[in-house]
Amino acid sequence: MNPSDEPRSSGARVEPAFGQAAGAPAAAAPAWGANLEQLAQDMLRERRAERRWRIFFRLLWLLLALVVITVLLSSPVRNATKSAPHTALIEVRGEIAADTEASAENLVAALKSAFDDQGAQAVVLRINSPGGSPVQAGIVNDEIQRLKKLHDKPVYAVVEEMCASGAYYIAVAADEIYVDKASLVGSIGVLMDGFGFTGTMEKLGVERRLLTAGENKGMLDPFSPQNEQHKAYAKAMIDQIHRQFIAVVKQGRGERLKETTDTFSGLFWNGEEAIKLGLADKTGNLDFVAREVVKAEEIVDYTPRENVAERLAKRFGAGVGAGAVKAMREFAPQMR
Repeated sequence: MNPSDEPRSSGARVEPAFGQAAGAPAAAAPAWGANLEQLAQDMLRERRAERRWRIFFRLLWLLLALVVITVLLSSPVRNATKSAPHTALIEVRGEIAADTEASAENLVAALKSAFDDQGAQAVVLRINSPGGSPVQAGIVNDEIQRLKKLHDKPVYAVVEEMCASGAYYIAVAADEIYVDKASLVGSIGVLMDGFGFTGTMEKLGVERRLLTAGENKGMLDPFSPQNEQHKAYAKAMIDQIHRQFIAVVKQGRGERLKETTDTFSGLFWNGEEAIKLGLADKTGNLDFVAREVVKAEEIVDYTPRENVAERLAKRFGAGVGAGAVKAMREFAPQMR
């Protein structure tokens, strides 16, 4: 065998041909760089496209929400003057306060609509409330009295679970009060509650620094020791409101009320006992009153309710606004 034909060992170095392989790495580098740059540009274009579509769909949902709200707000209102004979229903639910569904503003608006409707044969207040503000309850009571005289329509109160305190303040304006035998009725009283933190502050080493212009301006401050003079003043004030409450109950119930020492003590009773005490008249629910008492079985609800548009505005308003701002911020760099 010719020695030149023997296989070379695996460890032997093979020299590249002159003028050929020596320049190969230098030629490959620009090609790889161009490919990487092209890949980066493609990825950037894809990211921009995805962002544009995301912004598009966000704006589309915003537009759809605006269209829904516009349609709902522009929907025609029922013509109250041409309605058929019916029983007008107004719900009194939850706490009676200025910022609740059972506020005087909402209830008075509903009462006016119900009394103005020529088809409404009577107004029924369906009550399920623990009470609340004596001011709000007093406004509603006064308005019921005024509208009854103006329109000569009967008003009935139907109690479900509870008609206590301020809710009963409203109920006594009705011509009759219907209850379930297990309903809770009464609680004719007034309270003013709060907390005192002076002991806790002493233990924590916290000093109260209160400055007032007027010697009684800091009255009932929970972080200051209780002042007996201020306490007596507050007690006299709620006693006066209690007397106003009692007067309204006596006026509304008249001779039907069988007053005892507990009647105005703040106690409450079940429906069966409330009837015996003259705090209520009979047992019956809404359907019974509409069918058997008013003689107008169809019931139309006049209670102001939060419509879909308002719920959308409250639930999504802040979120949609924030989403729109975010979308505009994301889109802005692409417009430069």
